[in-house]
Amino acid sequence: MSMASHEFRTPLSSVLSSASLLAKYTQSEEQEKRNKHINRIKDSVKHLNEILEDFLSLGRLDENKVMVSHSTFDLEELLHETAEELKPVLKKEQKVVIEHSGEKMVHTDKRLVKNILINLSSNAAKFSGEGKPITIQSLVVDHFLTIDVIDKGIGIPEDDQQHLFSSFFRGSNAINIQGTGLGLHIVKRYADLLHGTVHLQSKLDEGTTITIQVPLDHHNL
Repeated sequence: MSMASHEFRTPLSSVLSSASLLAKYTQSEEQEKRNKHINRIKDSVKHLNEILEDFLSLGRLDENKVMVSHSTFDLEELLHETAEELKPVLKKEQKVVIEHSGEKMVHTDKRLVKNILINLSSNAAKFSGEGKPITIQSLVVDHFLTIDVIDKGIGIPEDDQQHLFSSFFRGSNAINIQGTGLGLHIVKRYADLLHGTVHLQSKLDEGTTITIQVPLDHHNL
């Protein structure tokens, strides 16, 4: 609870500060100043929503309230749906590139796969600069689904990589980037529920690739 309070405090302070300053800019020639604070409020509210989602997801996982429910669905369709939902969190000229190989129809938990995709892709966007693409590669072969989320962002220091899936851990080069340090921990927990694995490859200042592999129930296809 104390960690949650700390995470909420900064964006809330930013909202309150900008809201109070907005009231002072009443002249039409001050529109640029108003817009700056409106955008700051929007960014802070977006960050508050991310924090809330992370803590709610962690809470459900800790209370064993996340149930696995398998269904058959079109994976490629889900990938494009996810890319569309990510547009509001992308930076200027960032885009999500989808590359799929193999069968389109898969049998696993659609909701958990989508949550993994959203977490990894929004993370990739956050730690990448403007105009840097986020690539989602998926492969279905031999009753396994493999997903690579690839960015060309700041990368992760080698000493930090072994700790990245721990809750609340943040890389030493990510201090100035907003986040809870829960995203990859939650992804790992979701992958565990699907009896899957998570692997990470990263080079400082070059980018990061996170690979998820989960077994598929081919009998229900």
